[in-house]
Amino acid sequence: MDPVDVVFPCLDEAAALPGVLAALPPGYRAIVVDNGSVDGSPEVAARCGATVVHEPRKGYGAAVHTGLEHAETDVVCFLDADGSLDPGELPALVAALDRTRLAVGRRVPTGPGAWPWHARAGNAVLAALLRRRGLAVSDIAPARAVRRTDLLELGVRDRAFGYPLELLLLAARANWTVTELDVAYRPRTAGTKSKVSGSVRGTARAIRDMAVVLR
Repeated sequence: MDPVDVVFPCLDEAAALPGVLAALPPGYRAIVVDNGSVDGSPEVAARCGATVVHEPRKGYGAAVHTGLEHAETDVVCFLDADGSLDPGELPALVAALDRTRLAVGRRVPTGPGAWPWHARAGNAVLAALLRRRGLAVSDIAPARAVRRTDLLELGVRDRAFGYPLELLLLAARANWTVTELDVAYRPRTAGTKSKVSGSVRGTARAIRDMAVVLR
């Protein structure tokens, strides 16, 4: 099997990184893009064998794009570094690229604390707007697999929380086939709160960024 680079945007995930990186399947290589951590995340990632890249510009999209630029494999995956998603499910997304241009994870919560109501509600509204634009998805997914050159050519410009939504909008505009696969969605490692879904304020900020993309 050809190797696959996995981009992990990272901000203060030192507690989660050892477990997340140890769960990567054989042949899947971690690129941890540190976005200004103060908890030693870069050092933890390096000790676990990951390639560590530093992105000083704040924002999810900035970290993701920098990871994409540093990836070297034909297929690239993207996954949150907080332990909420299982890297062991990435091969199914990669296998789907035989029949689709973009494979994304459709989150299935494993328990009541995995996906707070405000984050789920905001996600549902945005997914409904995408369906109105012709893209049959139900999740603005943080887990995805795509060919590197395809994503670079798509030209996603947002560097904040609007990145995942703009990616899907541009994919629809380019008539890409997009396939959703169920992935387990778990509470974050060590019980820490997500920067997005962990609070109403964080969710509102992400929706604000995504609303800019929809204009």
